[in-house]
This record gives sequence, C-alpha cells and structure tokens, in this order.
Amino acid sequence: MQQDLIARARTWLAEDPDPETREELAGLIDAGDLGALEDRFAGTLQFGTAGLRGEIGAGPMRMNRSVVIRAAAGLAAYLKARGESGGLVVIGYDARYKSADFARDTAAVMTGAGLRAAVLPRPLPTPVLAYAIRHLGAVAGVEVTASHNPPRDNGYKVYLGDGSQIVPPADAEIAAEIAAVGPLDGVPRPESGWETLGDEVLDAYLARTDAVLSPGSPRTARTVYTAMHGVGTSVLTAAFARAGFPAPVLVAEQADPDPAFPTVAFPNPEEPGAMDLAFATARRAAPDLVIANDPDADRCAVAVPDASAPAGWRMLRGDEVGALLAAHLVSRGVTGVFAESIVSSSLLGRIAEKAGLGYEETLTGFKWIARVEGLRYGYEEALGYCVDPEGVRDKDGITAALLVAELASVLKEQGRTLLDLLDDLAVEHGLHATDQLSVRVEDLTVIADAMRRLRDKPPTSLAGLPVASAEDLSQGTEFLPPTDGLRYHLTGARVIVRPSGTEPKLKCYLEVVLPVPDTKSLPATRAKAAALLATIKQDLASAAGI
Repeated sequence: MQQDLIARARTWLAEDPDPETREELAGLIDAGDLGALEDRFAGTLQFGTAGLRGEIGAGPMRMNRSVVIRAAAGLAAYLKARGESGGLVVIGYDARYKSADFARDTAAVMTGAGLRAAVLPRPLPTPVLAYAIRHLGAVAGVEVTASHNPPRDNGYKVYLGDGSQIVPPADAEIAAEIAAVGPLDGVPRPESGWETLGDEVLDAYLARTDAVLSPGSPRTARTVYTAMHGVGTSVLTAAFARAGFPAPVLVAEQADPDPAFPTVAFPNPEEPGAMDLAFATARRAAPDLVIANDPDADRCAVAVPDASAPAGWRMLRGDEVGALLAAHLVSRGVTGVFAESIVSSSLLGRIAEKAGLGYEETLTGFKWIARVEGLRYGYEEALGYCVDPEGVRDKDGITAALLVAELASVLKEQGRTLLDLLDDLAVEHGLHATDQLSVRVEDLTVIADAMRRLRDKPPTSLAGLPVASAEDLSQGTEFLPPTDGLRYHLTGARVIVRPSGTEPKLKCYLEVVLPVPDTKSLPATRAKAAALLATIKQDLASAAGI
C-alpha cells in the first residue's frame, strides 16, 4: 500500500508541468509524509455541475495545472464529439493564485485540440465571461475562479454555448472524457495560436449594462463600494459612470485584486466581519447604500443605514434584495417569468402572482435558474441576481448593483428608503422572514451523518409547529429532478436541508411567513418571526445532531 502510494506520487510528479507543485510533491515524497500524500492521492477532484473547485496544491485531489490540463482536454473531447470541431471557446479568469496559468493552459489545450480559443484580456468579473460566450457565438466558455472561497482555493467553471453553466448529463459526460485522458505528454499544448481579446468585449458588456435601467430614471443614490479584494472595482465603477450615478466611494483597503484576501477571514460578504471595513468607510462617507461584490463579482451584497444595528448599517439578506428588485421590476411594468431556487424565499412567488407574471422554482444554482423558459428575472438567496437574462444567463453582481442603485434613487426622490419598501411588501404579502443554519466542517462525514439521521428519523415538529409534509428531494418531485436535500413544510414555515455544492458546509434554509395587519404591527411580528426562526434552528440542529 505504502509503495503503491509512493509510486503513484512519482508517476504524477514525472508529468507535472508546474515547478511549484513539483517542488511541493517532491518534498512530500522525500520526507515520506504518507499522511499528506494519502490526502492528495485519495481519489480525484470530482468534476460536477459546479465544474471543479478545491485547494491549490499537488496531486489529483488538488487544483493544479495537471488537473486543469486534463479537465480542458476532456472538455475539448466532449465538444468535438458533438460536432463542434473548430468552434470557439472563450476563457475568463479572476485574480486568484494560478488563475492566469490555468486560463493559459486551457487555451493551449483547446488550440491543440483543433478548437479556437480566446482569452479575456485580464482578470475580469465572471459575468463578463458569461456575456462573452453568447456575444461572440462561442460553443463553450471556461471561467477560472473559486468565487468567494478561501484564498487557498481555485476552481474551473464550465459553460456551454447557450451561455449557461452546465447541468446533467453534460457534467457526467465531460467527467467521463476527463477520465479517459491518458498521459499528459499525449495532450497537445502549443505555445501559441489562441487569441487574447482586447477591451471590445468588455465595452460591449458595459454598453449592455445600461439596458437594465429605465431611460431617464433618477441616478442620485450615493454608494460605498467594496470589491472584497476581487476583480469588480474597475468594471463596476465604469458601469456606474456610464449610467450617470455618483462615483462610488471605494473601500480603499479592498479595492484592488489581492489573492491573499488580507483583510477578511473569508472573502464572502455574508461571512461575519467581511463587511467591517465597508461599514467603517460608510460611517465616514454617509452614503445611501453600501454595495459589495464577491471576488469574481457575480454576487451583490447590499447594506442600508440602520440606527438600531451595531455598526449603524445593516446587511440586507439575499431574500430581501431579491424581493426588492422584483418589486422594482414589477413597478416598471416588466413581463416574463420570475424564477428562484427552492432555497429562496417564497415571497417572490407572491409578488409574481399578484403582478400576473409567471413564476418557477428550480434546484439550487443559476445553472438551473438561467434555463427557465421566458425568464425575465431570477435570484437566489446567496446574493445572486440575474436581472438581464438576455445579456448574461447567470448571476451578475454588476448589473444587480446598478438596479439596486436605481431603486434606491427612485425611493430617495420620494423621501423613502429600501427599508420602507420592505415594510410595504410585508404588509401586502405577509412577513417572509428567513434565516440559515450553516455548518462548516473539516470532516465531510459529519454532513453525511446529519443527512442520514434526518432521513432515518425526520422531525415531526419544529418550534412547536407540526411538520405537515416531508420530502426527500433525492427522489425528485413532479417539478424537480433529484438532488441531495430534504424539504419540510410546516404550518406557516418551511425548512430545506442540503449539503453545499461548492464548500464543505451543511446548509439549512429556514422561512417563517406571518400575516401583518398593518405597519404598526410590524415590530411585534418581526420579533415573533425571529423567535420562531431561532427555535426552529435549535430544534433542527438537535434533530440533525450538529
């Protein structure tokens, strides 16, 4: 067993093209560090509907150039098997460690396979890549990014020619092609032959961002903006300038790309402490809004002044922003279908129904939301919003920020705020209060054990509310394909439990819906909802053993 492990490591080392990971692996072999080698060679990083994502390092269980070259070769084989020889593959990348290397390797593999490859000119937001696929008539696209994961991670996200991320069965078919790739020296990787795009694609994307706004709408909202050490600053500020909004005040410490993400524990606006510098800047600048993107700028976080909040600013939940944008679009008279994932607030369905618009629920992820027929607006509670599906069939933190700023400007002219509109929605449709129980683990068996425990002994009540129905989503439903998840419907509440698709987390999504007779009763109703959510969270954690 030991000799087999060392032999596999030496075989991998012999074909690793990256001096850094070669040095890492050689050091582990020389030191006889069997634990570290076993960790890196326990299997292969799995290619799924989120593509690849993992920690950078040597070996098949890490993100590295060898793994990326194999992934690119598998994708190329998949495309050629479907008659796309000579087709264009567009490649984008963020500013994380190794992202530029992974993008260049992908371009080389595509070129060597007889496809055409075009690489975006520099690290840019993921939505620019999603836009470029359709704009350039590509047969596929690749974005090298780990989104809001920790600094040590990177990832490889794949889109097909419709501009949407892959869904089954394409993921399994591409994975099979990756598994069939032989030794790396058999994968042609020329030194040149691909195109590095200029700013024309970015300019076309920016021109498209104007389309999300109403002609002549107010553009007065003042913002503080953080890119969270990612790639959003230059594109968002250019979009705001084109639209005629006041220039955002930048959170200087986080404005420039930095793969170390030195000021945050996790570069995700939802994580505790991630917005502290933004709030400090806001207390000095006194804007109407704080807007944050995650590092690849496909998500958008929004915070508003709130004297009752500890920092004087309150982060809006993704579900709150999702409802606000929906209400804004309805007020503008849009037509089409509103869509969201099953873990997002049911308030969107009520807004759509009252407006006479279509509504659909999908599985988690924009790979599903973007495929809804007739989609006009889609969102997910994890700060993802698709406000221009004809331009970008994915979540887009730049255009979402523009639309939020427009809504804040409209309300500002009326002497009102986003919080006022949230109050209106609660009175009109009932208070839809959401929360999340999210458990990050080192050992993935903790998640599997929790899911098994809930399946073996499902709760019969939570917070004293009887569970009216329990669904095992792994069996699929009339409207949804199978996914690893559980859904509980309670009287006036809903709970969904699922493992995260991108991080080592168990995620539990909670929603309580309470009637609101009038605005005066809102504080008491919110307090009741908060108490119910807290108790549901405790009871669910106990039932799951976490």
